[in-house]
Amino acid sequence: SSPHPQNNMLDFVFAVDDSVTWHMMNLLKNRSHYSFLKFFGPKQITSIQSYGAGVYYNTLVPCNGRVIKYGVISTDTLIDDLFHWKTLYVAGRLQKPVKILTQNENSKLQAALVSNLKSAVTAAFLMLPESFSEEDLYMQIAGLSYSGDFRMIVGEDRSKVQNIVKPNIPHFQKLYSNILQDCPQVVYKHHLGRLEASIDKSPEGQFTQLMALPKTLQQKITSLVNPPGKNRDVEEILLQVAHDPDCGFVVHQGISGIVRSSSIVQSAKTILTAGAKKSVIYSM
Repeated sequence: SSPHPQNNMLDFVFAVDDSVTWHMMNLLKNRSHYSFLKFFGPKQITSIQSYGAGVYYNTLVPCNGRVIKYGVISTDTLIDDLFHWKTLYVAGRLQKPVKILTQNENSKLQAALVSNLKSAVTAAFLMLPESFSEEDLYMQIAGLSYSGDFRMIVGEDRSKVQNIVKPNIPHFQKLYSNILQDCPQVVYKHHLGRLEASIDKSPEGQFTQLMALPKTLQQKITSLVNPPGKNRDVEEILLQVAHDPDCGFVVHQGISGIVRSSSIVQSAKTILTAGAKKSVIYSM
């Protein structure tokens, strides 16, 4: 929707099975893309990649008349994030419409991609009121990976989520239509492009949804609610949260905790991976 889309930086992410080999080959082809870290070699670059969200970014790279940035993540790290929301960094991006350029026949990755979308819908249901519009749902989903992201305070456009959703409703519908059609709590009138939802906000309904959340989010919620020294199991604590009138807010706090820590470490890595000059330009 930008008036000058050619001025926007294109954002790529490569999921690779062997990060050391990938960086070794890329250093031979595109050494100039790397910061001073290129002098330390592919093993050290891969070691730095593993911190934070497990993504190594080269940014502000000129390519065919455009400016791009590209991240590298190991396939195993990506699958782990999609299933468990360990950092919600790349999983959060894949909850929004993206263009998958090429994909191998990795059945575990395929299952993880679907699992991530189902988890996004479940988390959104817990945070939304009993009835809501289709746009409300996509706004909630698109905002998951920005909850707790300190960059939304210091740098990013405050209306970023709205700018992502409003021009892309048909793409969100394409991404989530199969999941919503299979969801018993939603009447999804695909031919009308309309969604009618009535979410079960009873403690039993919310408990079922909480038990379906990714493992890391359940652990974050548990640590928020469980007082120090009390050794209660996750199921018992989630049952308590299900009875809490502020259940949706507790889920939001849990997501914010995941995103906050990964976004801080990932941004700190940018100083190393981009170099001081590019970091300043990119921040501005």
